[in-house]
Amino acid sequence: MLEKGKVLHKELSYEIWGAALEVRKNFGSGHKEKLYQEAFADELSKRKINFEREKSTRIFHPKTGKAMRCGYQPDFIVDKKIIVELKAAPLLPKREIDQLYDYLRNSKYELGYLINFASSKMKPVRVIYTNDRKTLMTTDKL
Repeated sequence: MLEKGKVLHKELSYEIWGAALEVRKNFGSGHKEKLYQEAFADELSKRKINFEREKSTRIFHPKTGKAMRCGYQPDFIVDKKIIVELKAAPLLPKREIDQLYDYLRNSKYELGYLINFASSKMKPVRVIYTNDRKTLMTTDKL
């Protein structure tokens, strides 16, 4: 359980946000998502932050705990701790946030960011779903 007042992966979160701000500063808000993905990867590399792109991630059934055959390929897994999804849309439908929540709920990851480079005021959506709330997932499955 996350202690009150404690920020999950605080320093790494600051680095992710700093990398996103640098990308936005360099490229603005009018490009395709693929460009932002490339620029974000470059920025993480410059900062010497470990990441994987579109890594297949196991998804578990929320009731049985069974690993599903199909998985999910998030845009980025940063330092084996945080899922980062990048978007380039004027408005984000609620389903995009719900999707990130579902990925966290059914995987070993506890923290995710949804960063939309096309919004007028770029502000990341931070989603937390700690492993202690995942009743059927045990540490040996993670």
